[in-house]
Amino acid sequence: MKTSPPTIGVFDSGMGGLSVLHEMRLLMPQANLIYVADSAWLPYGNKSEALVQERATIITQFLIHQGASMIVVACNTATAAAVSDLRQTFEVPIIGMEPAVKPAAELTQTGVIAVLATENTTKSQRLASLTTRFADHITVLTQPCHGLVELVEAHALDTPATFALLEKYITPLLSAEADVLILGCTHYPFLKPAIQSLVGDKVKILDTGAAIARHVQKQWLMLYPDDNKQNSDEQSGSEFFYCTGDVQAANHLLAQFWREDCRCILLPETIKSAS
Repeated sequence: MKTSPPTIGVFDSGMGGLSVLHEMRLLMPQANLIYVADSAWLPYGNKSEALVQERATIITQFLIHQGASMIVVACNTATAAAVSDLRQTFEVPIIGMEPAVKPAAELTQTGVIAVLATENTTKSQRLASLTTRFADHITVLTQPCHGLVELVEAHALDTPATFALLEKYITPLLSAEADVLILGCTHYPFLKPAIQSLVGDKVKILDTGAAIARHVQKQWLMLYPDDNKQNSDEQSGSEFFYCTGDVQAANHLLAQFWREDCRCILLPETIKSAS
């Protein structure tokens, strides 16, 4: 008797993690997906580590109660702050995000790469460890990008204000001869066309969404090994979306970044709030 595919729980501070969810859906059409946008606490990038850890724990517990047998922390900041604690607290597999330092170090021709990320990610021990392990022979520049998450959440992907802010952050990196830019936040892939137009074709732009999705798929097939035998004619997996903040704003972004027929469910106050 065939069992149902496992449910995968995914969360981010907002809708940026949809960039990862999209890659997961392409690889795993049969997977059941639950997504939580913790938009009441957006952005995580300027919050204390203790708060991000608390939010990650509350949301992970909610996702597991909803039936998730695997959790994807689709946020670099939350991964850096909380993934170790989550793995110690919960028994389900927990997969986090890491900036693509290793592939960037392998690609650079100038010996200079740059990480665009939130302030907390640029200061994290996790990023420092990646740099030491994979890029100690080159120059790694880090650029905190205050305001970019909020612009993506406002769906301001190609406005003059967006281009001005991107130019402010990226121009010094290009002047320092960085030839690989790492998108160290899951919101930033939505800005990739704007970034590419600023840096030109000679600068490579990397994000880890597709790589994380492949890793999730490997773990998923361990839980449900018969999935690779199923054909594409079978019904697609289910999708549920939750948020802790403005539902109307969340629905607008879902229509832009996912599908127009999707709707968010507002989480209970006990999950929206932190102590």
